[in-house]
Amino acid sequence: MSFDAETASSETVIIHVGEALDFRNADDFKATFQEHVDEGIRQFILDFSDTEVLDSTGLGSIFSLYRAVSPDDGKVAFADVSEPVQVVVQLTRTYKVFRQFPSVEAAREAFAG
Repeated sequence: MSFDAETASSETVIIHVGEALDFRNADDFKATFQEHVDEGIRQFILDFSDTEVLDSTGLGSIFSLYRAVSPDDGKVAFADVSEPVQVVVQLTRTYKVFRQFPSVEAAREAFAG
């Protein structure tokens, strides 16, 4: 499974996570974001609108992205977080690390401003 990545600006990419980010596709997620990191992208918006499953492996891959961009003042934001993902975010207190936005558009505006 590959992830749909959309270029929002010269500095920002939106990754549509899709149905699941878990042990089955975490490596694909890493490959997707790594291509963009290698191109100099440092701001990522993760669209969780359709996501039903986020496990510890998936969460670990998101932290890999964070570690890749944060030394260069990069940002990773969660957008349109589905209920199942929100449960994981609350249990793991991930909200302390990643900003959350009600929509992809709201995250895009925050990054642009």
